[in-house]
Amino acid sequence: MIRLREFLRIVSACMMGLVSALIWLSYPPAAAASDMRATHQISEEKKERLLEKARAEEAAAKEMAEERTRKIINDKTALKKAIAELKGEVSRLSEENETIQIRIGELRNEEAALRKDLEATAVVNREFQGVVQAHAKDLSALLRQSIQSGLEPGRHRFLEPVIQGRRFPSMEDVGQMADQLFSEIRASGQVVVTSGPMVDRKGKEESAQLLLLGNFTGIYTLGNETGFLLYSDTSQRYFALSKLPSARITANISAYLAGESDAVYMDISKGGAIRQLAHQLSLAEQVPKGGAIVWPILVILGLAVLILVERSVFFIRRRTNAEALMAVLREKIQADDWDGSRKFLESRKQQLIPGVLLTALAFKDQTRQDMENALQEAILGEIPRVERFLSTLGMLAAIAPLLGLLGTVTGMINTFHVMTYHGTGDPRMMSGGISEALVTTMLGLSVAIPIMLAHTLLSRRVETQIARMEEKSVAFVNIVFKNRNECRAG
Repeated sequence: MIRLREFLRIVSACMMGLVSALIWLSYPPAAAASDMRATHQISEEKKERLLEKARAEEAAAKEMAEERTRKIINDKTALKKAIAELKGEVSRLSEENETIQIRIGELRNEEAALRKDLEATAVVNREFQGVVQAHAKDLSALLRQSIQSGLEPGRHRFLEPVIQGRRFPSMEDVGQMADQLFSEIRASGQVVVTSGPMVDRKGKEESAQLLLLGNFTGIYTLGNETGFLLYSDTSQRYFALSKLPSARITANISAYLAGESDAVYMDISKGGAIRQLAHQLSLAEQVPKGGAIVWPILVILGLAVLILVERSVFFIRRRTNAEALMAVLREKIQADDWDGSRKFLESRKQQLIPGVLLTALAFKDQTRQDMENALQEAILGEIPRVERFLSTLGMLAAIAPLLGLLGTVTGMINTFHVMTYHGTGDPRMMSGGISEALVTTMLGLSVAIPIMLAHTLLSRRVETQIARMEEKSVAFVNIVFKNRNECRAG
């Protein structure tokens, strides 16, 4: 209030000075004296009017100032009240803030404790999820590969969300996994006869009678055809084995299905042995895989067989009971029945020993040296007939493995040629050359070994026959000259 009054007083003084200045400027000192009074009167009037105006303005200013002062005072009171209220609110908020800070500290402690619990729980959950996912993968593989899935395809699909981690495994999932596992265990120990779809050997889907021996072997009966089943875990379907089992196995399966037998063939390798049966090739199917070298080997085999047949016939037709022959000759010679001896030997001259002895009979009156020379000459004449084709058979036995080795070399050359152009990415590209190499080697040895064995046996037979001819020739000479000496002595 004091400052406001001083301000109004200064404003009034300034306005009075301003009015005096204006009057002085309106009537300069150079005006006429006569007009000074009139002018002064006019000035006084103007001054009076200005003073009144100034007083009026001052009053208005004072009134305005007082109004403003009252307003300021009112505002000050309101502000003080508001400040007091705000201070109270600040105090209250400070107390609440302290309470909140204390609560925040407590919540932080609780959060830390909960985080520890959450981390421990997360570790357990991750471990649980990992264990369940691992067992789910194993169970899925077991169900896909099970032959029982051919009757119920898609049994493993409920495990896909758990395996792929699209959802956390629940106890319901674990229970379903356990149920499915126990169901598979029960099915693996059961023998089931049912009807179901299968793909026959022509590639057509048919409905057949199925015999499932646990998770090991599947057997089908389609019309008059009975065979083994292969299970594809990719398509979860049954496929007929491309090769039918033997008649003995088929009869056993039919007897089992008819209840006449309590034993049946089962592949415990879950199809491995059956697949080997399908891919097992006979000798006639393997031979063409050996390439061009196979045919010379087969020609050698044919020649060897012909030689063995001819030699066998030769020795069978010329087989002689030497002991009985010599006994008959001894009796006839001792009785000097030379004509009878000649006729007896001529009746058997196609045989080796009688033919040799018949040649020497003409030298009965000659010296011992002449007879022995005649017999030796006759034996030497028979040796080419006895040893016929023997060297040829040995040569064939030596050529056959060499041809097999040649086929091996050509097959490996073809294999390396394929590797040069196509690389080693696909083993099936190299199988042709390897098959050619192995088949020719196998065939060459298979042909050479029997031929070598036959050559050895035939050589022993020839040596034995020549030795017997020499032995009986000496015995015949001894008989002749013994009889001659006895006759001279008599």
